[in-house]
Amino acid sequence: MKILAFSDLHLSKVAARKLLDAARHADLILGVGDYAHRREGLADFLAPFTTLGVPTVMVPGNNETEGELRAAVAGTDVIVLHGETIVIDGLTIAGIGAAIPPPPAIPWTSFDLTEGEAQAMLADIDRADILISHSPPKGIADQHGELGSLGSQAVLDAARRLSPQWLLCGHIHDAWGETGLIGDTQVLNLGPTPNWITLT
Repeated sequence: MKILAFSDLHLSKVAARKLLDAARHADLILGVGDYAHRREGLADFLAPFTTLGVPTVMVPGNNETEGELRAAVAGTDVIVLHGETIVIDGLTIAGIGAAIPPPPAIPWTSFDLTEGEAQAMLADIDRADILISHSPPKGIADQHGELGSLGSQAVLDAARRLSPQWLLCGHIHDAWGETGLIGDTQVLNLGPTPNWITLT
């Protein structure tokens, strides 16, 4: 299975064009949030991603809410996860969106979860071959300049408990492309470029 994954497009038409071209070769597409910019432009921007004819799973970022993402892809084959799982061709994908924990004060309304809220949402998930999360796990691919580590303890704990083959995340722009390990789980902060994932 060829899996195409990405994050943090923020309405970039250049990034979207590259991903849409790559999608022709994908068996599964995973988006881990921040398609919009400051809660604007989501539906029009995502429209081309809803007609690809390829199974597509997305979690919301903090630049769009869960409700906004579900509304933008309503009536299409795009699957939205936020504290849920889906099985596609025998592959269990678990997902959670939003910024976890809430980021430092910003001048617009971010879609956030506290660590406690995220822990509660992830508690009922008992299996994942791939965990997709907008926020990275605490201490891995989560360093943001002078602000330091902005990752999530809840996501880290879920990865330790579920031991997925992959944990795919985004959110922290300074960490795009960074990798790490949690036990046997491979962590990748995706960024807005075509990332190809293979399961063994």
